[in-house]
Amino acid sequence: MNVDPIWLARQKRKTVSHSPWMPFSKSSDSNWFNHAIDLGGSGISPKQVLEVPRLSDYFSPLMDFLTSVHAHEKVVLVGHSLGGFAISRAMESFPQNILVAIFVTAVMPGPTLNATTIYSKGNRLVASQLDDRVTYDYGPYNPPTTFNFGTKYLANNLMRPRYLYNLEDISKVKALSSNRYGSVRRVFIVAGEDKQLTKEFQQWMIERNPPDEVKEIPDADHMVMMSRPLQLFTLLLRIVHE
Repeated sequence: MNVDPIWLARQKRKTVSHSPWMPFSKSSDSNWFNHAIDLGGSGISPKQVLEVPRLSDYFSPLMDFLTSVHAHEKVVLVGHSLGGFAISRAMESFPQNILVAIFVTAVMPGPTLNATTIYSKGNRLVASQLDDRVTYDYGPYNPPTTFNFGTKYLANNLMRPRYLYNLEDISKVKALSSNRYGSVRRVFIVAGEDKQLTKEFQQWMIERNPPDEVKEIPDADHMVMMSRPLQLFTLLLRIVHE
């Protein structure tokens, strides 16, 4: 299914994520509350794909959560795949509440690399995969609305359709600033065997928007939390406690 995870650890301290999996859940550190947040139309979100036509709809579960965080509390954000857009927006909106933002083979826009550029390049990459297709829910004379993985792709993966945001919508996302977004510690975890956001694509983002640290799980595929959960869990704990 399409999860684009966001994990959240919240300081007591607290952590937030965009996925049904919370790697911190078995942590012995009693100073953390753990949360797993499914973004709009992802994971077990009750919203269907056409109910999240704007990125603000997609981000809203995370943004709603962060508005409830008290001024003295800190969160650790862990975003996966398209969830990188969501935690980037959170970094710009709530920098004072974020201890560290961790991008796990996730899209990573920034002040020097805008979301439109990433989205265009990423869509070209995904569109070239097997028999994937788009649908035109509002008629053939309007932009495509949803992206569906084809049957050959689904033979090896279980996915949920996602909304195909157009470049006009992406371009309306508020720019990320150096003084807010850039003030948050940022770590990128490379998945070496990712066939969706390839290692080359991940390196392309890293070179154009360098994070504070880069880690790698060489033999992890796109769903790192399933293919290499222990390695991911260990890395996340190490990053949080550094």
